[in-house]
Amino acid sequence: MSFWKNLFKRSTKQHESIGRLAWIGVDMHNHILPGIDDGSSNIEQSLTLIQGLKELGIQKSISTPHIMHGVHDNTPTTIKDAHTKLQQAVADSGMKFGLQYAAEYMIDDQLGTLVQNENLCPLPNRHVLIEMSYLAESKALFQTIKDIQEKGYQPILAHPERYNYYHQNFKVYKEIKDAGCLLQLNLLSISRYYGEPVKSIALTLIKSGMYDLVGTDMHHEKHLHALKMVAAKYDTFDLLKDNPIKNATIFEDSQKLAI
Repeated sequence: MSFWKNLFKRSTKQHESIGRLAWIGVDMHNHILPGIDDGSSNIEQSLTLIQGLKELGIQKSISTPHIMHGVHDNTPTTIKDAHTKLQQAVADSGMKFGLQYAAEYMIDDQLGTLVQNENLCPLPNRHVLIEMSYLAESKALFQTIKDIQEKGYQPILAHPERYNYYHQNFKVYKEIKDAGCLLQLNLLSISRYYGEPVKSIALTLIKSGMYDLVGTDMHHEKHLHALKMVAAKYDTFDLLKDNPIKNATIFEDSQKLAI
């Protein structure tokens, strides 16, 4: 039975999620670095989240902690330090897992300076993950996209389906794409985890073939539990087959994936 016929079917058991997200290749958006933002609080929790990704079939990850002025004042140095600690803990645990790091940038009054100075922590192959507040649209979005491109980077807008202020203005998603920005889906958005309106617009964007990338945006074990339920319930590969998902082609072969 297709995804669309199963859409409102009752959830199945979590064990049925094993290996179901292997097709993604690389989880390019999550918050599993310990003690650095609103994601994992410590190394033990980070290892639990990594084990969960492995059970889902994901063997490589790019951690993307928030950089948000006055809230999460991370820098490439603080992120690297947290990554180094987690990388060592993964090695000590005996797990085999590819672990890289980057950042998720809030479009705020600091980002323009970071872009102009190229003081960035990008994803592989010069990709930069950006986000906006869920409360109000950033008027600097299109200028930020342009500024990032002019420095030779490729912008990616995280979870566009979660910006409720765009839900009644579908054409803005096309304008963002036309501006040369890639769109990244949060896998939990295809369920009701973030609410019915987010699910509805996510499915509309999927039907329109608008997404370029997928990520878990996993912060904690509640997210992991929900991801397992989504993976067990839905055929996400079939769902996204008409979208040009680039996780594997952009990030799978990137260098220095630590084992």
